[in-house]
Amino acid sequence: MADRKTLTHARQAETAKPEAKPYTLSAGDGLFLKVMPTGTKKWMWRYFYLKKAKSLSMGLYPAVGLGEAKTARDDAKKILARGEDPSQRRKDQKAASLLAQENTFKAIAKEWLARQTDKAESTRTKSEWLLSFPIADFGQRPIQDVTPIMVLNTCRKYEKQGKLETAKRIKVKCSQVFRYAVATGRADHDPTRDLNGALQPPQVKHRAAITDPAQIGPLLRDIDNYSGTLQVRSALQLAPMVFVRPGELRSAPWTDIDLDAAEWRFTPPKTRNQTQVELIVPLSRQAVTILRDLHHLTGKHEYVFHSYGKDRHLSESAVLNGLRKMGYPGDVMTGHGFRAMAKTVMLEILKMPDQYIELQLGHKIRDPNGRAYNRAKFLEDRKEMMQVWADYLDDLKADVKVIPIRSSN
Repeated sequence: MADRKTLTHARQAETAKPEAKPYTLSAGDGLFLKVMPTGTKKWMWRYFYLKKAKSLSMGLYPAVGLGEAKTARDDAKKILARGEDPSQRRKDQKAASLLAQENTFKAIAKEWLARQTDKAESTRTKSEWLLSFPIADFGQRPIQDVTPIMVLNTCRKYEKQGKLETAKRIKVKCSQVFRYAVATGRADHDPTRDLNGALQPPQVKHRAAITDPAQIGPLLRDIDNYSGTLQVRSALQLAPMVFVRPGELRSAPWTDIDLDAAEWRFTPPKTRNQTQVELIVPLSRQAVTILRDLHHLTGKHEYVFHSYGKDRHLSESAVLNGLRKMGYPGDVMTGHGFRAMAKTVMLEILKMPDQYIELQLGHKIRDPNGRAYNRAKFLEDRKEMMQVWADYLDDLKADVKVIPIRSSN
């Protein structure tokens, strides 16, 4: 396409009128304004690279004026003078920009979260909540550009509020995202490694638990008299009998429970990756009775403790609120406290073997040869243990005279 005339000042670009066919106005040194029949005007630069004629867009007029177009042409000429192709350079920069958009901290964090399908729903929700803080602060940055100080600044917001555990967990979650980015070739390192010792360590707080038999009896009676839903009351009744992790109890599906065999078999989400070991929970006669009664209400649904909420089973707050309504605040009793209750009383009062208790808690223990016990080890003994434990809880509830735990003072 031959140039029609030469542009000598910016006014000519403004007054150029569209014609039936495209035409160009030369601005010198290969730069020209191409006027389209539609009225669109765009700056182009014609050059040769490796003896091949090429062209490169310098922007649309009037967004890009004559002076800016000339500056862009001169910058492109410098690239050409270094032996590079300006068009290829632009393609590479665009590709790098798109890649950076795809590889932001937010994008990779979302990708990492989507892969946590083997974790319990409560764990995934907590991870999403913790990552929402760094995402809000630097989520739009390419993950390669995130520095240790950025992560530290986010963590310290919560450290200053005295939320030391939250600050620590934010750092841990960021580290998991960075390590995933390294593993998938989107980052070179985990910047949180440079933050060791930069945050105040949180004080270790054990979950509150009632372990005194004199207090366990009233708690069990309060649970039996709980006036809330059958699902919550049943969950609270079963919690001390089976002493699994609270999330495992709340999310139990009916398909894992065999009432005829009086067994509940499942692989704990908390240890699924480490052990792949199925936990067998022998169900006492009392536990089976509770579950059969509950089956009349929720048996047609997926979960034992069916709910119409987002997760379709009881939430953590539902069980905790049940305890609170009965007058047991968080510093007195928690859902996790039933595990401590069982371990303490079974070990110190009922003198049950620690091996059996640890296996029933779902902990990984090893035999004298260093091998992990298999899932069915001591199963018959554990069945007997769980029935003795349930009967003992009934005695406590009935206020039968029991042996108290001796004070260590």
